[in-house]
Amino acid sequence: MKYVNARDVLPPSLLHEIQQYMCGELLYIPNKDTKKAGWGQKSGARSNLSLRNRNIIESYQGGTTIYELMTDYCLSEASIRKIIYTQRPVEGLLSVVAVGEN
Repeated sequence: MKYVNARDVLPPSLLHEIQQYMCGELLYIPNKDTKKAGWGQKSGARSNLSLRNRNIIESYQGGTTIYELMTDYCLSEASIRKIIYTQRPVEGLLSVVAVGEN
């Protein structure tokens, strides 16, 4: 973003109107197109987390224990359970096994 002198781009009447509110200060004027990308859309973080969460659910449904998932993904038990319970398909999920049980 570069500095532009308002005197060079605004009509005198508009410049005078703005000077009634602020004078000698920097003013940021946002783009007309204010469509902001959602969290993680530009960097790909959102899709990476979705893929990771799907893999966790599939592993859990395949018989991997919560403790093994905690170790494999470096997540807490609470995080693993949250992923399993909030993003799992309703049918076909194995029952949750307490950490430490085999």
